[in-house]
Amino acid sequence: MVKLFALVVVLFCSISVPAQKTEHYNSPLYSPKTYDPSTTEPNGLPAALQTVGIDQKLGDQLPLDTEFKDENGNMVKLGTYFSKGKPVILALVYYECPMLCNQVLNGLTGSLKGMSLDAGKDYEVVAISFDARENNKADLAKNKKANYVERYGRAGSEDGWHFLTGEQDSIDKVTKAAGFNYKWDERSNQFAHAGGIMVVTPEGKMSRYLYGIDYPPKDLKFSIMDASASNVGSPTDRLLLYCYHYDPATGKYGLAILNVMRLGGIVTLLCMGAMAFVFWRRNKKKVS
Repeated sequence: MVKLFALVVVLFCSISVPAQKTEHYNSPLYSPKTYDPSTTEPNGLPAALQTVGIDQKLGDQLPLDTEFKDENGNMVKLGTYFSKGKPVILALVYYECPMLCNQVLNGLTGSLKGMSLDAGKDYEVVAISFDARENNKADLAKNKKANYVERYGRAGSEDGWHFLTGEQDSIDKVTKAAGFNYKWDERSNQFAHAGGIMVVTPEGKMSRYLYGIDYPPKDLKFSIMDASASNVGSPTDRLLLYCYHYDPATGKYGLAILNVMRLGGIVTLLCMGAMAFVFWRRNKKKVS
């Protein structure tokens, strides 16, 4: 039994290839802004993207007293969704975005479907439109919610999904606190913005950032567990979480070699102890 446990631990901790640490973020949209303000296209980026990106503000507090309109047209405080003691997945998008925002929400939904944790039970999903014009468009957020609840396809999860709109002042407070920088581009008549989601603690503090439009279920599940102080997930999940660590540069979880070595040492000692016990029992039987 002990040998079987050791084998399971080794297999669990070696499932994924270690994520390589890098000095820069995955995309220029997420990297520190080192451009020359006198140029119009720094580092080869269009002018509209000069101030666009995601600045990680791990540990910073979201303004939970800001007011938004929910998908049913009711005024609510952001803190309403943080009053249930659950971590919150935050997606800053706008609902009439022709491309990237839909991909962010599609990627998020696909990742959530690949996890054993349930929206509404283990975590909340909050999408906030950063386009203030959408605050006055009836049923826009409601239809968006219906679409993604249907995509998610888990009965009883409706109360775990929330699609909000708001006035510019409320939007600015949240995007600033989250480090989400976007800009209106007159040439394309669209918002220039980065893709990504954030995981927030039940107290409203920024905990994890996941970049792009594809979020591995493992990374998202670990982020939820981290944000909730590991109060969700099975014992196996918590063992896996011990074997991995979060890399802010990539927004992913990589194998924590030192922890694996420590765990391996403990398993080795347990195996040696079990073997010594077995030999002791055999010798005792021979003597008697």
